[in-house]
Amino acid sequence: MSKPVILNIAPIPAFLQKSLESEFDLRTLDTLGDAAGISGLVSSAIRGVDRATLDRLPDLKVMSIFGVGTDKVDLAAARSRGIRVGYTPDILNDCVADLAIGLMIAVSRKIPQADGYVRSSLWAETGKVFELGDRVSGKRMGIVGFGRIGRIIAKRLAGFDAEIRYFSRSEVPGCPYERVPDLPALAAWCDYLFISVSGSAETRHLIDAGVLEALGPRGYLINVARGSVVDEQALMAALENQTIRGAALDVYEVEPLNSPRLAGLRNTVLLPHVSSATNETRTAMSDMVVANLKRFYAGESMLAEVA
Repeated sequence: MSKPVILNIAPIPAFLQKSLESEFDLRTLDTLGDAAGISGLVSSAIRGVDRATLDRLPDLKVMSIFGVGTDKVDLAAARSRGIRVGYTPDILNDCVADLAIGLMIAVSRKIPQADGYVRSSLWAETGKVFELGDRVSGKRMGIVGFGRIGRIIAKRLAGFDAEIRYFSRSEVPGCPYERVPDLPALAAWCDYLFISVSGSAETRHLIDAGVLEALGPRGYLINVARGSVVDEQALMAALENQTIRGAALDVYEVEPLNSPRLAGLRNTVLLPHVSSATNETRTAMSDMVVANLKRFYAGESMLAEVA
């Protein structure tokens, strides 16, 4: 029996590539040729799947997305054709939350700058005490978006004796923390504003100049969600003018980041979208990508499917 023909359109880990080659007749854009007969598609949350790609694949029946975000996947086009969409939620929650905490500490205690100070030999040459950072423990923490990842971030922050409040469209049942229905009010209250809301048309530039002004000159912004949620031009202006104290970012409006203006700001910590980039998490995500496809072709429900 012939294997299902699958097209991969995104950079993926080598172990996922190997698994897909073992289980399916795997094609890439470089080896696509005739698209007829391709019934499955693999992509990543970062790469997404646009309508133009779907239009090239007349026999497509299923997509398996490496990642949790689907804001770059044309779900409307997929639904209109009855294409099923699998993805990999929950697996990466802990690692994303862990990184959010790491970013908070790094930007507050100026860890990258202090590392550079030692490596540059300035400490050995001058003997000067490095500049002061800010204490993290006991601070006020605001979380924008209180879904799976937001709740785990809160769990981590509780260990810092933090006071925690959150912003979301509706009250989270059984949540011990106060919901603040007005985002600028939450920003004005907190010392750290964590972004863990999904990227969508509704959340685009949710963090705008007004929210940043409310966060104020003692406030830090931590974003491990989607770059589209933050108005990057407003953020750069706020950092340059010291409207806010600092920002730690793993995501950007355009990736890979190519902004000398943002990269040149010293009151930032900038990472290359690595919140789920651990061996354990990426292996588990890869396994789910393959499992979703195998279950689909076996006539079974996928482990995780976009509604």
